[in-house]
Amino acid sequence: MGQIVSTYDILPESTDIDLKKIMADLPNIIPKGVKLIEEDTKIAPVAFGLMKIVAAFVIDDSIETIGGDLENALTSIPGIQNVECVSSTNY
Repeated sequence: MGQIVSTYDILPESTDIDLKKIMADLPNIIPKGVKLIEEDTKIAPVAFGLMKIVAAFVIDDSIETIGGDLENALTSIPGIQNVECVSSTNY
């Protein structure tokens, strides 16, 4: 068993969502066994003024349900419309 480094796009419902606040709250939202890589997490443009959070995580893959747990935690954030894993690498 090891660790996986995964990057997720976290897309808000609208341009009115405070992405900086969500980024600050991420360490408190993610499940045990997942660590936010803060230096690789940023706000990036999508289109037409809409921004997204690009968040990087180190995931302990010894926890069988961890991927689903992380996605459930991210999609449960108020104001978040969609969460997509855009890359995953064994570490």
